[in-house]
Amino acid sequence: MRAQERALARKHLDKKLSPLRDSKALLRPPKGWVKALRDALGMTAEQLARRIGVTKPRVYEIERAELNGSITLDSLERAAQAMDCQLVYALIPRQPLQSTVEQRALLEAKKRMRAAAHTMILEDQAVEEPELRQQVDALAKELLSQKGSILWGEK
Repeated sequence: MRAQERALARKHLDKKLSPLRDSKALLRPPKGWVKALRDALGMTAEQLARRIGVTKPRVYEIERAELNGSITLDSLERAAQAMDCQLVYALIPRQPLQSTVEQRALLEAKKRMRAAAHTMILEDQAVEEPELRQQVDALAKELLSQKGSILWGEK
């Protein structure tokens, strides 16, 4: 995928995910979604178990697994269907994807320029801070135009 295509994909994803980023409504209830929905529906663990096709103790395991983060998507999907719900799965970036990529490009550019600046100091060819910043910005812009994976090496 070319840089322009990646930038367009980021833009579309950012637009789609933006309303979800700040939404407190999506935070898991203290009891977990399965237990909260089951209680709100007035459904017993035994009734949910029958609807899923598992035992009553398994329903309690599912609820505990959701709370401790070890539940599988399959178990969540089956519980959701049994309560006439839709499972929605999303990874929601903390900030716009474009910002993440730009920050990463700057970090990579600074890392590369630090090595070059050190060599230049040793050769008594040090660059002034404003010029160094310009060079870092230019390198970051160049990195953004290259293959995206170049940004995600080791820190």
